[in-house]
Amino acid sequence: MTQSSFLSKRARNLKPSLTLEISAKAKALTKEGKDICSLSAGEPDFDTPEFIIEAALKALKDGYTRYGPAAGDPELREAIAFKQTTKNHSPTKADNVLITNGGKQAIFNLLQIILNPGDEVLIPSPYWLSYPEIVRLAGAIPINIKTHLDNQFRLNIEELESKVNERTRLLIINSPNNPTGHVMSKEELEDIASFLRRHQNLLIMSDEIYELLLARNEIHYSFSAIAPDLSDRVFTVNGFAKGWAMTGWRVGYLIGQSEVIKKAIALQSQSTSNVCSFAQRGALAAIQSSEETVNRMIGIYNKRRSLLSEGLNSIEGIKSSNPKGAFYSFPRILTASIGSIELCNLALDKFGLAMVPGLAFGDDSSIRLSCAVKSITINDGIQRLNKLVSYLNNS
Repeated sequence: MTQSSFLSKRARNLKPSLTLEISAKAKALTKEGKDICSLSAGEPDFDTPEFIIEAALKALKDGYTRYGPAAGDPELREAIAFKQTTKNHSPTKADNVLITNGGKQAIFNLLQIILNPGDEVLIPSPYWLSYPEIVRLAGAIPINIKTHLDNQFRLNIEELESKVNERTRLLIINSPNNPTGHVMSKEELEDIASFLRRHQNLLIMSDEIYELLLARNEIHYSFSAIAPDLSDRVFTVNGFAKGWAMTGWRVGYLIGQSEVIKKAIALQSQSTSNVCSFAQRGALAAIQSSEETVNRMIGIYNKRRSLLSEGLNSIEGIKSSNPKGAFYSFPRILTASIGSIELCNLALDKFGLAMVPGLAFGDDSSIRLSCAVKSITINDGIQRLNKLVSYLNNS
């Protein structure tokens, strides 16, 4: 018997993260003394605001070091419900909220609860790379709905309609989007709501983890506020990682109808149990504070996002949209005749530029670049990318 025969079918089919693979290679080259410029970051480069750290330290001293409710800190659940009601304009009670170990566990818990083997899940692509894998781990089948750079990555409702059948169970949307930076307009969301009204057995999960990271004059609309008549079928995923620079704290949340949330709590009670008790008190301080600190970070991201977009637009042979949110861009190198993994390996090995292959996000013709780095790094990265494109043109 071989070691691989010990593995379940789902384990054998599980794919490792391409983003982590590229990141590990870049770090190894840096450790060897190589000059590496990384535009692959998937997390803020800011420190967690000091007042959040102080709240967690106080919680430690006050004894928040024991097991807590599997559903999460009651005060934090109430605060999230209040925020969702007042800021996102979607009436929510604490019973509709589950605190999770980051947004990823919120997605995992939800899909384990609502999906059966053989169900199909509609996922617009480019997509965050974990969606299809979490769907497969629930025994369901991911169905890609292609969106296009030429159309600014807007979701085509006709394409969506063409994929619906009796097995279709869930639609996943993500705005602001990773990896494209696309922000869904109110009109787009209203079209999706109309689509859902035509398919009454279809649920929707709206991943809003980047809701605070918006370009100037852009507006984030929470899907649950757009379609209050669909509230029983809408599940919202969010967290503190991106907007509050709290990636390592692992505090996310799931919002939805109470019966589903109860089952998700039961699942969590049999897996991870409660999220770190004192980390939740830090999250509580964040959500109850003014957004002055967040707004300062947003202003810096906006400058960096513009810098990245201007740099990409200046390179002949690259096609890019101008992202309106999050901290990514998803350009296509028109002259590349190789796949995105080979392209990213070439960029790293020959030019010391770390990027993330688009294949990880369902589009092998593109790459993901991040502006969650200092401006000097963005400028350096653009120069190296320009050299890569020139090299491809002359090869």
